[in-house]
Amino acid sequence: MNKDELLEKLEHSVVMGHLDADDEGYDGSMEGTPGTLELLEQALEAGIEPQKLIESFRVAMEKVGNLFASEEYNLADMLASAECVGEAMEIIESKLQVGNSSNKGKFLIATVEGDLHDIGKNIVATMLKGAGYQVKDLGINVPAQAIMQEIREFKPDFVGLSALLTSTMIEMEHVVRLIKEDSFPDLKLFIGGAPTSQAFADKIGADHYCRDVMDAMNKLEQVSNVS
Repeated sequence: MNKDELLEKLEHSVVMGHLDADDEGYDGSMEGTPGTLELLEQALEAGIEPQKLIESFRVAMEKVGNLFASEEYNLADMLASAECVGEAMEIIESKLQVGNSSNKGKFLIATVEGDLHDIGKNIVATMLKGAGYQVKDLGINVPAQAIMQEIREFKPDFVGLSALLTSTMIEMEHVVRLIKEDSFPDLKLFIGGAPTSQAFADKIGADHYCRDVMDAMNKLEQVSNVS
């Protein structure tokens, strides 16, 4: 099996929520066949770069999101796919060679209060670590004051805020306002998530809107090269 075929199978396995060979997958027919974890191990042994694997997961979860939106998938189906990505990302992160310190800067990332989504945030955090940034991930449902406290203590160069619910965009705006009011002149703010946009970033005063993980990485690299 060549690398392209491995990536296709891995992507399909995530979409089907097929974690490992003991799991039957979305349609109940996949037990005994290589699942996400086995295919990931094959991909790593074949020398496929973590960035390509992460991009496959992003594409897979985008497909899952569309299936959920069309009501072909229910919440349990979507969570099964998310579990595949979550466990795979832990393995990939353990393979990345990341030092304890980095001259690329510190990045603080969080999903704002009221929002429990973390797949996109986790993918970005892993990519950042792989690229050599020192990353502190505060997790999901993080209150504004907790984010502010971590900014004061961790002293990041960059802050990334995620929201996947329209209702939590208000909280994202609140956090950005607090950061601006507290005067961190050199801090660069990145926002992302399905309901956000460049227009929203401009409105709330965020420095960068990121439509996906690769857009986030590209914009961060541009800012880092300028600094």
